[in-house]
Amino acid sequence: MAAPAAPLPLPKILAAIGGVYVAQSLVGGLTFMGIPAVLRAEGVPLETLGLVALLMLPWALKFLWAPWVERYRIRVDGTRRSRQVVARGQVACALALAALALAGPGNIRMLFALLALVALASATVDIAVDAFAVEQLSAADRGWGNAAQVGGGYLGLVLGGGAFLALVPHAGWAVATATMAGAVLLLALPFLFGREPARAPAPRPHTPSLTYALRRPQVRRGLLVTVLFEAGVRLVQMLAGPLLVDRGLDLSTLGLLNGAGAVGAGLLGTALGGMLVRRQGAQRALLMAAGGQVAALFTLALAVSMGADVTILAALVVVKTLAMATGFVCLYALLMGWSSLKQAGVDFTVFQCADAAVAGLAGYGAALVAGRLGYGPALLAAAGIAAAGLVGIRLLLSSHSPALPRHAVESEV
Repeated sequence: MAAPAAPLPLPKILAAIGGVYVAQSLVGGLTFMGIPAVLRAEGVPLETLGLVALLMLPWALKFLWAPWVERYRIRVDGTRRSRQVVARGQVACALALAALALAGPGNIRMLFALLALVALASATVDIAVDAFAVEQLSAADRGWGNAAQVGGGYLGLVLGGGAFLALVPHAGWAVATATMAGAVLLLALPFLFGREPARAPAPRPHTPSLTYALRRPQVRRGLLVTVLFEAGVRLVQMLAGPLLVDRGLDLSTLGLLNGAGAVGAGLLGTALGGMLVRRQGAQRALLMAAGGQVAALFTLALAVSMGADVTILAALVVVKTLAMATGFVCLYALLMGWSSLKQAGVDFTVFQCADAAVAGLAGYGAALVAGRLGYGPALLAAAGIAAAGLVGIRLLLSSHSPALPRHAVESEV
């Protein structure tokens, strides 16, 4: 039986998970931003590009195969195979992107098949990396781990959605796509060549499963908190771009806002979230972040309803992005604490899939409400939902853990 090894230093953990998170988001930016833009420039119909949305399915449904990934990753003697899962997944992503570089953008069926393989491999890698983060990060350091996760997401979008598009006109499709394939491998090197300390073997054998996850009060509570926390802000996320366009903002300025503005606000928000979790603990930090989101949404809704200038609206959208990034870090830090160390990959994946489902449903609902009632009422409704969510989260947390220490890890049941 393997004896538990010394824990990894925080900088090594952050470098390992941060690199893979950037790679994961690079793939997302390439799939949902970069490649659709290139295809549209080639004259591909919008109806065909709409099929790209189906590539989100592996991310929304990965909870279905998370138990099998965890059963392979966790060995009976306490050792872990996280690096093996990540290595195979990243190599699969890189090979699929290399094949995409050779195939070119003309063969749409081949392109979608290869992107589906990339999405499936990336979603599987995400299960193992999240489990590694839950296991290796102490309760006090989870805020920084989630800052690496969220901040890595913003940086990856810059690479997959920005750098790729800048490379295509100058170097061509093949070079640009092959560069992305190489980046996926390079970014994973700190994880692949790092050390993964073994954990103490479980006193009783455990088989990771969805049933075990859903039986745990922490998981059920986490699902409720996720829905309450995300519903309001996700409604606004989809409306921000169309709102600014309809109020007269030109596309080039909107592109700059979505690029430099969103990334800058996102990175600042992740740092703020990390500091809040470190100093206040995950629960207090989450309530503070939820309050910030409510304030940002109400301010934006009032500005829209009062007919504020588009420059003011753009600034408020950036503030909303900062509040969202802060909230993501705090939420994920809390959910890490509620994930069982017996099957961290399963529990945390369930939370993430719930988040993805809320995002999809809220985006669709926001479009319907705004189309019928206008932006002002839709944004006011979103702010009201966020405020109600804050009250619900406060009641939920106070009723279940009234005396929880600042950096405590919630107990297993």
